Amino acid sequence: MMHTSRRLFLGLAAAAVLAAGCASTPSLQDTAPPIVFVHGNGDSAALWQTTIWRFESNGWPRDRLYAIDAPYPLSRDDDSKAQPGRTSTAQHMAYLKAEVEKVLQATGAGKVVLMGNSRGGNAIRNYIHNGGGERTVSHAILSGTPNHGLQAIAGLNEGSEYAGTGAFLMALNAPKNAAGDEVTGPVKWMTIRSDNNDKYAQPDGLWIGRKGLPTNVTYAGPELKGATNVVIARIDHRETAYSPAAFAAAYQFITGSAPATTAPAPEAAIVLGGKVTGLGLSSTDPTSGNFSNNLPLPGAQLQVYATDPASGERRGPAAYSTTVGADGLWGPFAAQPATPYEFVIAAPGYATTHIYRSPFPRSSAVVHLKPERIAEADRGAQAIVTMTRPRGYLDPARDRMAFDGQTPPPGAMPGAGVASSKLKLDSAQARPVVAEFNGERVVGRSWPAAAGQVSLLELTY
Repeated sequence: MMHTSRRLFLGLAAAAVLAAGCASTPSLQDTAPPIVFVHGNGDSAALWQTTIWRFESNGWPRDRLYAIDAPYPLSRDDDSKAQPGRTSTAQHMAYLKAEVEKVLQATGAGKVVLMGNSRGGNAIRNYIHNGGGERTVSHAILSGTPNHGLQAIAGLNEGSEYAGTGAFLMALNAPKNAAGDEVTGPVKWMTIRSDNNDKYAQPDGLWIGRKGLPTNVTYAGPELKGATNVVIARIDHRETAYSPAAFAAAYQFITGSAPATTAPAPEAAIVLGGKVTGLGLSSTDPTSGNFSNNLPLPGAQLQVYATDPASGERRGPAAYSTTVGADGLWGPFAAQPATPYEFVIAAPGYATTHIYRSPFPRSSAVVHLKPERIAEADRGAQAIVTMTRPRGYLDPARDRMAFDGQTPPPGAMPGAGVASSKLKLDSAQARPVVAEFNGERVVGRSWPAAAGQVSLLELTY
């Protein structure tokens, strides 16, 4: 297989892309292969929401786009040792294999496309090389996957699936042919990486907690010999999967044509749904809520309110209300176009969490919601408001952003690596709080922390 490398840049002429797409792309209703999206470490299917919208907006049938939701998305510290609430590479691969088989059965297709971010790419590689995926996968797209490790230092954390010198990656990266390719056919492989802005492909150990230590991994660590390796300037670790440029690269790789648009096309009728999930308890800090899982949170109360775009105040009574069942699912909820919403989750053991979102342009079945816990360090605050960007990071050297008028938002660092910013307010009086990021604007309200309430302003893009 020929080793290729190309560099993509944002700012393609929209008219030219549209013309190319319209001229060369046949109807996808009958020809589109199913795509299975695989999220990263500690993440959920919800992160693929905008990517799904972009595929739909270019004619991909909604029923051929599947985002899986691993129940235990975190990797083990040592892949060979059982760890509560975490999965081994073998368990992760087995879950992916089972989900692919469900998709093949549901669609009648012979093969699927797999697209994974970060750890999701590890599962994809493991499945194709060791789980029979070479027979069921046509294209494999690895976005920001640390294919050569977060570090490659002999003797350092070699039990981790992210160790470049560990058994897991050494086996996957072993030459597959006389050319030394790290991938095998008949699957077509592509990697997407940042030029130098991926926190997990850095020559210095800052983002793995070892600042100043050479990692022996370069910016090109996610590339694989034998794959089509795409480099996109200044994107961060999550944007290797969830950005418009990453979508455009993936679409062209699958279809051979540029997409007609990288923006979600608005729908007149919008129906939302998803899952309410909980948080495991950290063994060191039971109030920290940092033990991520995607298990249902039955019994949680969910209410959805339309809000005023300028003040974040509610417009009337709840537009939707439900008690979450054993499967964790909520919806369907018929949302109004151009309307921002507040999602309120109440559950025993959690803070009542007010999640504010900007208007939804399209329907989505992966509006997954997770209530927060108030950490011990935050209990003195009168109100706690967090700005979060699930599909990317907050980079003051690159992005235009502000949080409650503060530029940059507290805690944001140059070199994309921080995805949220938290404010601890000294007044419990309710007021508007604004999060702004590269043109997206989310307006929420503060709520009294003493009453066990927190606010989350969640960016979509």
